[in-house]
Amino acid sequence: MSRPTPLRGVHEALGATLTDFAGWLMPLRYGSESAEHNAVRQAAGLFDLSHMGEIFVTGPQAGEALDYALVGHLSALEPGRARYTMIVDPDGGVLDDLIVYRLTADEFMVVANASNYPRVAAELTGRAKDFDAAVDDRSEQYALVAVQGPNSRAILGGLTDADLDGLKYYAGLPATVAGIQVLIARTGYTGEDGFELFAAAGDAEPLWAALTEAGGPHGLVPAGLSARDTLRLEAGMPLYGNELTAELTPFDAGLGRVVRFDKPGDFVGRAALEPLRDVPPARRLVGLIATGRRVPRHGYPVVVADDGAVVGEVTSGAPSQTLGRPIAMAYVDSDRSEGLAVSIRGTHEAVEVVDLPFYRRKK
Repeated sequence: MSRPTPLRGVHEALGATLTDFAGWLMPLRYGSESAEHNAVRQAAGLFDLSHMGEIFVTGPQAGEALDYALVGHLSALEPGRARYTMIVDPDGGVLDDLIVYRLTADEFMVVANASNYPRVAAELTGRAKDFDAAVDDRSEQYALVAVQGPNSRAILGGLTDADLDGLKYYAGLPATVAGIQVLIARTGYTGEDGFELFAAAGDAEPLWAALTEAGGPHGLVPAGLSARDTLRLEAGMPLYGNELTAELTPFDAGLGRVVRFDKPGDFVGRAALEPLRDVPPARRLVGLIATGRRVPRHGYPVVVADDGAVVGEVTSGAPSQTLGRPIAMAYVDSDRSEGLAVSIRGTHEAVEVVDLPFYRRKK
């Protein structure tokens, strides 16, 4: 049975279409997913992300433990800052992509994807055993709500005295929003400016209500998983299980930059990843823009248009509201960039290969 988030009652009252996602009962959409998508691009959207995991690593050697457990150099983070990183297995395969927040000198919060956080917590516990650090999975205690879009600053600014203008991208600070204690992070998964608010699970409904009221004059709408997926696809952001899997390394995904070989000491996966740092992968992750109206979907083969030879596979695909055409991400043979098509139920639909992302917001 799917687990509800602390906001289930709110979603039901709003008439959301609920669906199972990674074992959680989540809002797929509240009405029109295209309207929700466009609201985030043009005004603001409100998301329930309470299915994500919050794992705390604390102690005098918390930073060193994370340096060993993850591919990033987390002990170099300043308190109040965050970093995108990954946890890999000893063979270099990606177990999850993560955001790590350094809250204080001796306290970090690791945010993991919904389907993976129990495994991430277990892996961190095992990998930290030789360090003076403790791992505590507090996911059940937290709700996570995101305000994303160009009007998000104005909406949140009316509810808090926190210095939002001084809050940099990939940074966070403790604050009070509508009288509720939260951690405000300037992070997101939409390609727009925005904020993610970590709060106690019991505060989720009043926090949502306060944001909804403040956001009304600014065009804020609730947005579900469908809009979140098309937004992140346009922004070229990977989704675990699609662009990232245990069968792929960070280098396969074009994200070798997150692997920090210059940090001191060993880390899990280093021996497997180091020989790959200067070797081009056999396949690379690219963007595809369809020339027709049919949508390339996850798992569809990418083929040579002339002879049908399979040279890749679509990992994510959807109609793009911003571009007005179907788009996809796919792994294709590194020497292939022209004359390609996607096989959609036996028909070859021509595609243009482009660099990611499809969309960048105006600063």
